[in-house]
Amino acid sequence: MNEQNTETSENTPGTSEQQQSSDNEPQQRTESQILTEKIAELESQIAASKDLLLRKAAEFDNYKRRTEQNAINFAKYASENIILELLPIIDDLSRSLKSGKDLSADGQTGRQENDPLIKGVELILNKFMKMLESQGVKAIESIGKEFNVDFHDVMMQVPKKDVAPHTIIDEIEKGYVLHDKVIRHAKVIVATSPESEEAKN
Repeated sequence: MNEQNTETSENTPGTSEQQQSSDNEPQQRTESQILTEKIAELESQIAASKDLLLRKAAEFDNYKRRTEQNAINFAKYASENIILELLPIIDDLSRSLKSGKDLSADGQTGRQENDPLIKGVELILNKFMKMLESQGVKAIESIGKEFNVDFHDVMMQVPKKDVAPHTIIDEIEKGYVLHDKVIRHAKVIVATSPESEEAKN
């Protein structure tokens, strides 16, 4: 009888250790799960931060490109206002030169091309045009070209049988382009077909 009690008492501590080990297993699994969740959360935060950083870097690159382009455009077109102020002077010089070479109103010939005044005006006009060309300014070629709303303003339409409709037959005021930008449209006279004029009447 005593032997049985001894055996029972000897087995009791072992049973207690097994129960304690069994009780610890769920706790260990729970801690492992918490660590896994925290790792996943940190990885998600890292990915979000990386994505935000990449987007901010892309936005900065776009801003930098826009700023650089604005600076280039500013330098490119900085002379536009002063050029627009000069164009009427060039118009006046061109008209003076043309009227000096044309026949006068009473049928007498105007000044000869080798006249010092004509030569002087021509020299000044040429210097102006070279200065404008050095700044990227070009005159728009209009006469004989087809009307284009991007470059021309129609001042008048004239019926013409021997000219295709919408062809520019005369220029009232010359237009100019600064680099790739139209700074003044050419004012032109455009041919129309006689049939279209008759239909209007």
